[in-house]
Amino acid sequence: MRPTRIPLFPLEVVLFPGMPLPLHIFEQRYRTMIARCLGENLEMGIILAAETGIVKVGCTAEIVEKLKEYPDGRTDILCEGRALFRIIEILNEREYQEAVAEYLVEDVLPQDPEKETQLIERFQVCHALVFGQPWIASSRDEEISLAFQMAARLPLELEAKQALLEIPEESARRTFLLQKINELLPQLAQRQRLRQVAGGNGHGLN
Repeated sequence: MRPTRIPLFPLEVVLFPGMPLPLHIFEQRYRTMIARCLGENLEMGIILAAETGIVKVGCTAEIVEKLKEYPDGRTDILCEGRALFRIIEILNEREYQEAVAEYLVEDVLPQDPEKETQLIERFQVCHALVFGQPWIASSRDEEISLAFQMAARLPLELEAKQALLEIPEESARRTFLLQKINELLPQLAQRQRLRQVAGGNGHGLN
């Protein structure tokens, strides 16, 4: 059972379940928080710090490795997304914020195979344009929402990632993501063309 009261770490990032997140911890309050998480084997709540304030839905992060400790107390850690949660109440009883959290149940309903194939095909085109190689899913990925896996690897705006995180049904997530991929593909293709021109003689085709 996950605790309903968790440390809260507002960041300019949207974390998805299964997504790795390296962090450089330098503020004293978050050093204290990380020390507690390590000592108590406690997950912290990563939440998007948006311009309009802290959002209500986030993802817990488990610290899977301490990468480096600096002489002045700073720390590099590697985290990984675990469980979706909704903030019920924000608590200010420690030097860092905590939240009373409600965990969101993962949607495990069967998905449309035809739509899944279409989404994967479009995503693979995006992935090749961004990384220069196809996406190869690992066996661990089978336990994670396909939409979340893909969104974690795409250069989407934070607002789009947060909107996806807040969609409870996987079928609706996939529909939303396919729309975003179709909007993204022309931009990625244009960047690829510009890179090819810049890598050549500087002159495009007439």
